Formats: sequence, structure tokens, C-alpha cells
Amino acid sequence: MNEGEAADFRERVRQSFARQQAMHTLGAELTRVEQAMVEIEMPFDVKLTQQHGILHAGVIAAGLDTACGYAAYTVIEPQASILTIEFKINLMSPGRGERFLFRGEITKPGSTIIVADGRAYALSNGPAKLIASMSGSMMVIRGRQDITG
Repeated sequence: MNEGEAADFRERVRQSFARQQAMHTLGAELTRVEQAMVEIEMPFDVKLTQQHGILHAGVIAAGLDTACGYAAYTVIEPQASILTIEFKINLMSPGRGERFLFRGEITKPGSTIIVADGRAYALSNGPAKLIASMSGSMMVIRGRQDITG
């Protein structure tokens, strides 16, 4: 991939992410876009917790799914799009932190199905703490006017 193509996928991801209202609602921001890897960060917000005051599993799932989906988006052609078709999440530690980092990375690219792995980290003072992992499958969507970018 040349420099122009790299800039193009980064810009496509940024533009698409800007249209994603779910991430906006969660206060999440796109912080890193590389080929086959995307990072999203989100501050702690008490409105996103469950009854014990820790980050809700559904919020963690949304962050990981989005990071993995955009990681897949970096390895497809510009006119195609991505939809998640399956994922599994392991919740390993309570979601306690000042910020959260969701990293999606491509495990196996493909022309129709892309496999991605995600990791969620709680960030506070000290080292990042792994709180969840995800494995997911994304389908490359082509030729659908109702699903673009």
C-alpha cells in the first residue's frame, strides 16, 4: 500500500466513525488508525455503568465490536463496507478505570469474511489492565446502496 492509499483508508475510517452516533453517545473517540489495527478510547462515565458501578458489559462489547469493525474497514477496497456477523467476548476483569481503550486487530483478512481480535483495557494510574477480549467475524459488503462507508 502506498502513502496515498494509506491516507485514504485513514480518512475513510475517520469519516465513517464521525457518522457513528453510538460511539458519539458513549463519548468514544477514534485515537489510532493503522492498516489492520484501530484504537478507540472512551472516558469513564457513571451513566455507562451497571448496578455495581463498573462499566457495563454491553458498552465494552460495543467498543470492541466497533474497533474490530474499523480494523476490518482498513483492509478492504474503498467502495466496500463492513458488517459484523458474529462475535464472542470474554470479560476478564471488572471495567474500572478513568479511561478505556478498545483495540481491534485483523487476525485473518479475506475477500468476503474477515476475522478480527479485540482487547479492551482499563486505564488509570499505572499500567493498563486487560478487562476483555473479543473474537469476531466481519462480512465485506459490496454493491448495497443502503450500506456504504
